[in-house]
Amino acid sequence: MASRSCLLLVLLVTLFSSDASFAARHLLDTSAPEAAPALPTLPPIPTLPKPTVPSLPTTQLPPLPSMPTLPKPSLPPMPTVPLPKLAAPPMPAGPMPSLPRPAIPTNVPVIPTIPTINALPPMPKTPLPTIPSIPTSIPPMPSVPTNMPSIPGLQLPPIPFLSPPSSP
Repeated sequence: MASRSCLLLVLLVTLFSSDASFAARHLLDTSAPEAAPALPTLPPIPTLPKPTVPSLPTTQLPPLPSMPTLPKPSLPPMPTVPLPKLAAPPMPAGPMPSLPRPAIPTNVPVIPTIPTINALPPMPKTPLPTIPSIPTSIPPMPSVPTNMPSIPGLQLPPIPFLSPPSSP
């Protein structure tokens, strides 16, 4: 089935490419086209007179009105609130009492340790499952037939690249 579809694909490619080769041969057989006739010359562009711009009137503009001065408002003074005076008790004049010093223990407590285990029982050995092997070689490609099967009463033209070379 695969060889038939491959053969059909080869036939289609051959048929479609033959039209292109015939068209290319036809282009090679034709002569060069005639040169195009010369273009007529264009008339020159006439020069137009340059327009004159009238000058602007030079009348004096009236002066801008001056801004009147506005009276500055006066704000009332901010009210002030007297800060209260706190009466703190007087500090003692004698020497300051010393802070109590706690006694630091001299013996360090023993940190408990993890007991040691002499031997563990052996783990049971289970066999590992076998992994199927992956094929590393590619199966061979099907061979392309070198001769076409004949149908009685029908003659097919030979395909150039599928037929074996002719011996001289």
